[in-house]
Amino acid sequence: MGIRVAVAGASGYAGGELVRLIAGHPELDLVAATAHSQAGSPLSAVHPQLAGLDLTLSATDPAVLADADLVFLALPHGQSATLAAQLPESVKVVDLGADHRLTDAAAWESYYGGPHAGAWTYGLPELPGQRAAIAAANRVANTGCYAATITLALAPLVAAGAVEADDVVVVAASGTSGAGRAAKAHLLATEVMGDLSTYKTGAHQHVPEIKQATGARSLSFTPLLAPMPRGILATVTARPTGTADAADVLAAAYAGESFVKVLPTGVFPRTAATLGSNACHLQATVDRDSGRVIVVSALDNLGKGAAGQAVQCANLMLGLPETTGLSALGVMP
Repeated sequence: MGIRVAVAGASGYAGGELVRLIAGHPELDLVAATAHSQAGSPLSAVHPQLAGLDLTLSATDPAVLADADLVFLALPHGQSATLAAQLPESVKVVDLGADHRLTDAAAWESYYGGPHAGAWTYGLPELPGQRAAIAAANRVANTGCYAATITLALAPLVAAGAVEADDVVVVAASGTSGAGRAAKAHLLATEVMGDLSTYKTGAHQHVPEIKQATGARSLSFTPLLAPMPRGILATVTARPTGTADAADVLAAAYAGESFVKVLPTGVFPRTAATLGSNACHLQATVDRDSGRVIVVSALDNLGKGAAGQAVQCANLMLGLPETTGLSALGVMP
């Protein structure tokens, strides 16, 4: 018998990816998968890719989840805190929602609304000090998908003083799965295919999280909806403070990391190369005209941006090798 884990919100895209990763994990046993409107449905009816897993989705009842050693909460923003508060302290929790990411209550209220539930240990192991903090924590707040993509590109440069923290501009494109599985007219294939559009322009909820995680003081962020199911590609630009080579700074920061790869000179990240993996690919250059540093970052929003990252954090919390059950290699084409 392995370590008992449960997934709340297993009917969603991130929840389904969690179940897939848990099914292939040598140390984890899935003892419960819960849903709301899909409760009572066979798991494979909701996630055809999981055919062969004989499991029925149950209602999201704290009593069902409390029997696990660790619970993943893959719920919409604002719904995790109430459920987490009903779980015993002895149960470890990784929250894929935003409820416990922000340390600033005013920022939460401004971008999300409602009362602030308090901050948990931030779940990005590659940040300085976070690996040990996650390993010691019972409650971990998984990163947002855009936040992971951008933070991994920017945080080492700000920490090294290589770029100005008060002049950061980001344009990033995400696949439609980043918006969740709920039926929405603007996410219909007819609306999305052949189109590229901005959304939450100038007001995306990941902005305070990115600033908190990177040390950036001013961030202009324009998110784009791309006609693809999954993946994020971000371009992060900032003014250099000196002559430090950004690619060298990133390479030094991530030397020895299993899941963050700085690509060879002249090779730039692409979303397809990270599909199905827990990897983030990075490359840096300097804009010939403006002199600004440009870092290009790509990851799978359901992998390193959500479920893969959550399993990576869970491994640390459970005392397992961090890479267990995860791959840095993508699936292509």
